[in-house]
Amino acid sequence: MSTQDSAKITTVEHRRNIYLVGLMGAGKTTVGRQLARRLSRPFFDTDHEIVERTGVPIPTIFEIEGEEGFRRREAQTIYDLTAENNIVLATGGGVVINPENRRRLHDTGWVVYLNVSPVLLYERTRHDRNRPLLRVEDPLAKLEELHSIRDPLYREVAHIVVDGSHLVASGIVQYLLREFNRL
Repeated sequence: MSTQDSAKITTVEHRRNIYLVGLMGAGKTTVGRQLARRLSRPFFDTDHEIVERTGVPIPTIFEIEGEEGFRRREAQTIYDLTAENNIVLATGGGVVINPENRRRLHDTGWVVYLNVSPVLLYERTRHDRNRPLLRVEDPLAKLEELHSIRDPLYREVAHIVVDGSHLVASGIVQYLLREFNRL
């Protein structure tokens, strides 16, 4: 086996987990569930895991502990889940704020950035009351702000960027399966 073959095998083994990143409403959970089902892998969602661990909804965590407290819980959840093998994980939209989260995600799995325009994200999330960061006067402006801040971070951590604005979830899953099988 050549050094190059060995490096490729190490890379594939090292990226056994699949992580989906992107802003809230990008479709990470929907795509992640379908991808996990197609690959016969366990699916996790960091937000759901945090709710399971705390026993309270995320807005309640924000009310009691603030965003900082939520981010600490999120970092611990990322730490725990990135130690798993052969999982598909949908992350929370703000996971990339923490440099250690970015490092762990990038180094322990294949990171997919689902990039969706803020306008479409607004359409998808405008009636959702479980989005604490969107409880503001102008949610679209907030999404635009979050996108401008986080887009470079998502791109930094991602191994692949997918435009989620024009494809349905099943189309994204098909594309990702083809790309994943090329690793």
